[in-house]
Order: sequence, then C-alpha cells, then structure tokens
Amino acid sequence: MTYFSFVFSSLIHGFFKLQKFDIIICESPPLFLGLTALILKRKWKCKLVFNVSDLWPESAEKLGLIKNRFILKMSYRLEYFIYKNSDLISCQTRGILQTISQTISHTKLFWSQNGATIQQLTQHEVSSNNNTHFNLLYAGIIGHAQGLEIILKAAALLQNIPQIQFFIMGDGPVKEELVLMKAELQLTNVRFIPNQPAEKVLEWIRKSAACIVPLKKIELFKGAIPSKIFESLAAAKPILLGVDGEAKELFITEAKGGLYFTPEDADELSACILKLFNDEALTKMLGNNGQQYVLEHFTREQIAARFWSSLKLLNPDLTVKEVKQKREKSYYN
Repeated sequence: MTYFSFVFSSLIHGFFKLQKFDIIICESPPLFLGLTALILKRKWKCKLVFNVSDLWPESAEKLGLIKNRFILKMSYRLEYFIYKNSDLISCQTRGILQTISQTISHTKLFWSQNGATIQQLTQHEVSSNNNTHFNLLYAGIIGHAQGLEIILKAAALLQNIPQIQFFIMGDGPVKEELVLMKAELQLTNVRFIPNQPAEKVLEWIRKSAACIVPLKKIELFKGAIPSKIFESLAAAKPILLGVDGEAKELFITEAKGGLYFTPEDADELSACILKLFNDEALTKMLGNNGQQYVLEHFTREQIAARFWSSLKLLNPDLTVKEVKQKREKSYYN
C-alpha cells in the first residue's frame, strides 16, 4: 500500500506542482511508479528513462513476498508495458540488462552501473582501529533479500574472540526479527546502528576492518551488484562478499578486492573473517586492490559522462543547468 500511495501522491505532485520537463527519469523499484512516469510522459510529451536497479516482480516472486498468481501475472504485464513504452532503460548491472534484453530491443538499453565519487576515493584515511578491535560493518537496508541472519550466525560462531565485533547499520522490514534473534542467541558482539547521513556512513566504513555484503542464495541475484560495495572499496576496505555471479567476477576474481563466501553459509563467512583477522597485510592489500579497481572502472564521473551521452541521443537540445544539490539525509542502498 505504501508503494501505491506514493504512485498517487507523485502523480498529483507532477500534475499540479511541476513544470514540464524534457526527460523523466523514473527509478524502479517500486515498479508501480512507472505508471506515474508514463502518465506524465504523455502529459508533457517528453522522453522517459526507466532506471532498473532491481528486477521486480521477479525478485518479489523468488523471495516469496508475492504468492498470488493473479497479482504476479498482472505485475509482469505491467513490467513489460513500462519497458515497452520507455525511451531508454538504464540497468544497474549487466545481469539485469541481459534479462531485460530477452524481451526488449537491446538498442533501448544502457548499462548504468553504480560507482564511487573521486572525492570518496581521494579521501581515504588510515583506519583508526587499534589492535584490540576488529570491526565488521554491514550498512544498508535491512530487508528480506539481504539474508542478514548469516551475520548473526557468524557472530555466534566467533563470540569467543572478543576483538571481533559486528555492526549492522540501517533500517528495514526485518530489523525487528534480527534484534530478537540477537537476544535469543545472547550475542554480545553485535550492535545495531540506526540510519546515518551519508558522510557518517563513510566514517563508519573507514573505522571498520572490512564490510560484509550478503544476499540470499537465489539464482536471480547472480546478476546483482549491491551499491554498498563501492563505498567500501572507495575507502580501501575489503569486502566479504556473499553474492554469486557478476559481483563475484568483478570484485573478487578481477579486482581481488575481498573474500567470497557462499551465500547463506555462516561457516564460510566466519572462516573468511578469521582469515582477515589473522592477516593484517592481506586485509590491507585487498582493500587497496579494490580501491584501485573502482578508480579505474567505476567512478561516478565516468558513468555520468556516458549517461549524459545517452540522454543527448534522446534529446540533442539538452543543456546542463546549475542546480542546488540536496544533501543525502540517510543511507538506504
């Protein structure tokens, strides 16, 4: 219902409070927001760029969040209708792009991967950790897809090493369940941190030894690249990656920016943590490798330039206008 209320409120705002635009950029999920974008596209006679950062309703079906077959069928039809009527579909990963290309002309697709800013890469600071603390951070949405139970299970396995501490930062629909799980397991090495401003998140990352990036073991997620990877590597912190497929190939095999563990396998995660805990040189090397890889391939400045070129193809008359930048208030990726 929250998604649908946003569809209606954004539509009313678009009709009565916004001026005409040349291009609409619509984010999905929520998929239903595409309805607002299509209506406003027709009203303004402009172009629509539909940005897909996660495949819905595919993810909702695989996670068991939507089980009603009729709702699923209608959601898939809506998904195709929005794709078909978009002028450009930007995809966060190559896996998403390949999936959509099976039904939509490839000429309408653009790989708009996430990344880090040059400022993030050049503000690397030496960790303030001392030898008595080895902090591990998860920062992001606490949702169904992440499978964060694995962090608590790994914490239980490592509770006999007091130097190793786990921090889970953010909010989401399963946070309350995880807090109860922590109490049931009587974990003293896990701490929950509420949402923080973006700059504070980067401070937490720099104070951590490594960052944990998990997803549930679902075939669809082999095409996922969680955006939190880039903040961690930008700060020269290695990642403990529980995501198979494209993310593993890029950031573990190619970049050598961290260690991989099988999704939902707490024993493997705890083994990876111990490997870093016992080898400071390895931890530093993996972090530096990841930072250099992001600098070469995934800066937002490079990505923005490529995206701007694609937008100019939709409307050659586009010009850059200076706008007041609104600072991010919280971290949800």
